[in-house]
Amino acid sequence: MRVAQQARAYALRAVANSLGGLVAHCSDDNLVRMVRALRQVARRQDHREQLEALQRLFENQHPALYLARRLFSEASPTARRALINNLAVNTTLVGGVTRRAREAAGLGAPVLIVISPTMRCNLRCYGCYAGEYASTEDMSLELMDRIITEGKDIGVYLYTISGGEPFIRRDLLDLYAQHNDCEFLVYTNGTLIDDSVAERLAELGNVGPAISVEGFEEETDGRRGKGTWKKIMAAMDRLHEAGVIFGFSGTVTRHNANLISSEALVDLMIEKGCFFGWYFMYIPIGRKPDISLMPTPEQRRKCGDRVEQYRATKPIFVADFWNDGLLTRGCMAGGRLYLHVTTSGWVEPCVFAHFTADNIRDKSLEEILDSKFFRAIRRRFPWSENHLTPCAIIDNPWVLRGAVAEAGARPSHPGAETILTDLAPHLDQYSAEMKTLTEPRWEAILAEQKRTGKDALGVSLTDEVAAH
Repeated sequence: MRVAQQARAYALRAVANSLGGLVAHCSDDNLVRMVRALRQVARRQDHREQLEALQRLFENQHPALYLARRLFSEASPTARRALINNLAVNTTLVGGVTRRAREAAGLGAPVLIVISPTMRCNLRCYGCYAGEYASTEDMSLELMDRIITEGKDIGVYLYTISGGEPFIRRDLLDLYAQHNDCEFLVYTNGTLIDDSVAERLAELGNVGPAISVEGFEEETDGRRGKGTWKKIMAAMDRLHEAGVIFGFSGTVTRHNANLISSEALVDLMIEKGCFFGWYFMYIPIGRKPDISLMPTPEQRRKCGDRVEQYRATKPIFVADFWNDGLLTRGCMAGGRLYLHVTTSGWVEPCVFAHFTADNIRDKSLEEILDSKFFRAIRRRFPWSENHLTPCAIIDNPWVLRGAVAEAGARPSHPGAETILTDLAPHLDQYSAEMKTLTEPRWEAILAEQKRTGKDALGVSLTDEVAAH
């Protein structure tokens, strides 16, 4: 990083942390003042417009105001500082400079990297997306450190830790401490978060667990094993009491779609202390892929509608990684916005696209982002102008098929190829039905954007801004 950029980053952190102190008592007026002050120091037009939109939400008593109030009253000072420094400053501002330069040069510019440090797990859930990976070999801390270090060189300060069950490896806590300028989102079943783990996470501040649920007790225990729900509820209580910023994660299937996206469940998650929630549609990969578990297009769309409703009415941030293509302007895969490194070092374009051509043990992150496979994926972007159908696997399956064939990519584990072969007719039919269902709504969204001149993030629809 250049000296001038380092100096600017230091100044931004100082300003951000002083503003964080301003709102420590969580006054609504102070929250508005903080956003207004950030608008004044923001250099990019799109950042200023996003902050202006946030200021309006706060002034109108939107639930986003209450979520911010929760962050400043319930999260520990360590967690708040990490959120400001690692997400607001390092990821958005400092990393953004590097990523925009890479975009302009036609290079991959991910905002986050997913790493699976282990495939070992203390549970055996049916339909697990990671269920067919080899589970005996863990990734070394040295390799993880190298990936994160190379990631920061290209502007990545946000890392998702998946698996397997990450908390099987207590040594990862030392890695999070070593890279305290990064934010880590850890997907976990929650059963191994005891008092000592919760206390360490509170000390670190830069780790946010996302605890998996399947619904309530009956549904969660039915998939994850008897007693799991009670362990999850106890883990959430520990994290909340310690001031850790954490959330929930839910896989939407045909059988639980209505329940897992219900208002009753979201309200319970807020009551337990969750600040965020992620929804994932079941995709037929991993352990015993089953197309009958896929939510129907109608169920998927209903879940997306509910998520939008909760963002507008609840003091929690929820997102749906298939219905929220508007927020990312399409699919994130292939190094456009993210990638996945498996336990064995194989690099995949997406955690649900189990195909690979390169291993991080043999090549640098830079080389893999510029590889034939990743370039083949990004060159096809945007594969759909309809951001309500963004996925290269289930919405536009010909994209993954074409990129795999062009680059000679191979399955990451035995059986992964069935999504391109045996399941292809079903996915073609599904994608056609999804497009038919969403097209009227997409046309209405386009008309509204044309009327306001703003996108879903409140940013002006100029060519310069839309490119980023």
